[in-house]
Amino acid sequence: MTGSAISVTRADGVLTVTFDRPDKANTLLPGDLARAREEVADLDGVRAVVFRGAGTRGFSAGMNVGAFAAFTPETGEAFIRTGRDLLAAVRTAPVVTVAVVDGYCLGIAFELALACDLRIATPRTTFGLPEIRVGVPSVIDAALLHHHVGLAFAKEIILTGDAYPVADFAPFRLANAVVDADALDAELDRWLERTSRHTPVVTATQKRLFERWLNTSLVEGIDESTVEFGRMFDDPATARALAAYRAGLGGAGRG
Repeated sequence: MTGSAISVTRADGVLTVTFDRPDKANTLLPGDLARAREEVADLDGVRAVVFRGAGTRGFSAGMNVGAFAAFTPETGEAFIRTGRDLLAAVRTAPVVTVAVVDGYCLGIAFELALACDLRIATPRTTFGLPEIRVGVPSVIDAALLHHHVGLAFAKEIILTGDAYPVADFAPFRLANAVVDADALDAELDRWLERTSRHTPVVTATQKRLFERWLNTSLVEGIDESTVEFGRMFDDPATARALAAYRAGLGGAGRG
């Protein structure tokens, strides 16, 4: 099990990255993380990025722990920096990002799903961070978990290393939709239509503000958003979007 097992398609402005090692529950190797990072770095003409898992066993069971066996402190840190860079690219991408999850979604794969803007899952999906069971901490975008589910549940998930059914996350709306496996494609299309049809500049700006809000004080985030709001009117697409919206109101928005 060597090299990269990532398959990629680009169609109608949607970049789809598929973890393609179904006989191994789509477990990941360091080369997979690097390849996925390369793809997410090239978003010219892309309006959305979708992550999926091949086969029927799961989205991904996370890293193949065999890759850890030869790590030294230096190589271990180098590896996790590769994962950090991938997840940062996903989290800060100027387009909508979606994880389509069916089955296991564990470890760094769960962190990637947390880094995405949206998550669409099936009833048989399970989420978990099993790292503590193999003697390493959950790191990088596991730091997002408490924002999604609260500190108490986040600590439980991380400290037990257990896998939890998607139903346990229903009170937190971690999954934006839960549908049967045969309805995933239609549900994905519905969410892409709702979220990736806006002007590229407004989507990129909103994504940039999400990151600012996570990493600055409330006052700083609000101040930055006022500047970003003003910048929007430099883009001709803003005027076109405003005109189209007002026309759709049938005159109700005019005055």
